[in-house]
Amino acid sequence: MAIDSSQSRPEPQPPFARELLDSLQVVIPVRNERLTIAHVIGQLHQQGLRRIRVVDNGSSDGSALIAAAQVAEVLSEPHPGYGRACWRGCLQLDPAVRWLLFCDGDGSDPIEELPRFLPLLHDHDLLLGDRTATAAGRAALTPLQHWGNRLATGLVALGWGFRYRDLGPLRLVRRSAFEAMGMRDRGYGWTLEMQVRAIELGLRIGEIPVSHRPRLAGDSKISGRWRASVRAGSVILSTLGRLWLRRWR
Repeated sequence: MAIDSSQSRPEPQPPFARELLDSLQVVIPVRNERLTIAHVIGQLHQQGLRRIRVVDNGSSDGSALIAAAQVAEVLSEPHPGYGRACWRGCLQLDPAVRWLLFCDGDGSDPIEELPRFLPLLHDHDLLLGDRTATAAGRAALTPLQHWGNRLATGLVALGWGFRYRDLGPLRLVRRSAFEAMGMRDRGYGWTLEMQVRAIELGLRIGEIPVSHRPRLAGDSKISGRWRASVRAGSVILSTLGRLWLRRWR
């Protein structure tokens, strides 16, 4: 279900959003993002977000030190894996946390568009940024990303009867819903598993059109490399196969 919140709801003002923002935990998995992580944290601070966790996933470039200097909580997950880093960021949460916000540390996610998500949180359990619904988002995606999106969302629709439009990293999930998901994937299948589990649990799901941009600096771990992109595609297929088999056990 695509939601154009810019037309249906007004953007929240800071006083209205303060209590909600204080209940939101940001989780940013990071591996060698020293050129961009300070910018991302700065954007989050500008939106009034205070609970910011950066999970350093074996960086060798000092990303953790830069994040700490930006008044972010820095955790270490030395074992490689996108999902492993995300999972580490969700452990030992403050009791006041009600929502988890996941975003990348490369500056590609439109943090400035987060205020459009907030009025919709009360009526949803999972809100996803849909990059395919905007011209800027589509333009920033590589051909392999477009192909991977169509393949994965098509297979999910075939297997689970729900049509997603995107598998982007920018997402907000209710803490209670996340805990019910029982996430197992510790690699690049993390986002896909979350979306499939949301369907299986009958959660209230929404996709919000967002812009997207190429990473601000540095090298992509997936989208800019053919070999890594193909490997990620195989992970998506294996993740769907595993989830399908688990569904019928």
